[in-house]
Amino acid sequence: MEFLQQCINGLVQGSIYALIALGYTMVYGVLRFINFAHGDVYMLGAYFGLFTARWLQTGTMLADKNGNPQSAPLLHIALILVFSMAGAALVGLVIERFAYRPLRNAPRLTALITAIGVSMFLEYGAQCLFTPTPQGFPKLITETPLAATGGLVTQLQLVIIAVAVFLMVSLQLFVFKTKPGRALRAVALDRQAAQLMGINTDAVIAWTFAIGSALAAAASVLGSTYQNSIDPLIGIAVGMKAFVAAVLGGIGNIPGAVLGGLLLGLAETAIGATDYSGYRDAVAFALLILILLLRPAGILGKATAEKV
Repeated sequence: MEFLQQCINGLVQGSIYALIALGYTMVYGVLRFINFAHGDVYMLGAYFGLFTARWLQTGTMLADKNGNPQSAPLLHIALILVFSMAGAALVGLVIERFAYRPLRNAPRLTALITAIGVSMFLEYGAQCLFTPTPQGFPKLITETPLAATGGLVTQLQLVIIAVAVFLMVSLQLFVFKTKPGRALRAVALDRQAAQLMGINTDAVIAWTFAIGSALAAAASVLGSTYQNSIDPLIGIAVGMKAFVAAVLGGIGNIPGAVLGGLLLGLAETAIGATDYSGYRDAVAFALLILILLLRPAGILGKATAEKV
């Protein structure tokens, strides 16, 4: 019973990592570039969700006639997710347009340094706007155990897994079953050839940043509801772990990002249940070193020759 509970906790945490890792892997797949500001977009998504929840005046203040806390109305939860994702998508578009697009043909080191600069700008800008003090995030969904699962799964855990699966499947269908998705795959395969075929590569790259940022915002709302606390630096550790998840699964590979996130979540939870729980955060980086030594392309990635 305890083992199953730990597996469920690992799947919940892994689902959050997977959603963020998708943003890393999509941008890398199209531009061969690591957007190190992605974790800070995750942080902004949490604040967008918090402000939307305050505007709707929703959270754990709701209770039934017996005084037990109730989940927020479904419409409110949907609005918080939508507004958070839309706000983060807009931030992603602005970052791509004004920070990365002018450097698209610059050396990769220049773009990498710029990404680190954008990350620091977002972190310290958020501290100025929101203060460094951690703020409570409303419990949008109760943690009442579900009788149908034998009390192993709570309402909150079920919603997190269900929303994450829905978004992952939707992304997969978008990429492989729609015309914009085909354009995205064409740009990822050969940007210059795609441009010669009439594809608006600037628009495709902008979509990529917007979609990845929106997924990170969804992860931030789900994760913040689970953790109940946010601050301007929450994106640092989570972003780095999600990057490790993307590399673990095979960066540039969408199913790989999902697999990497789930494996990382399960590994962290397994370590947290032992006497070595203090090393839980080190698991991600130990896995990164191990995968780079044994399979540099990742579990589902394919090694490719690159011109130097």
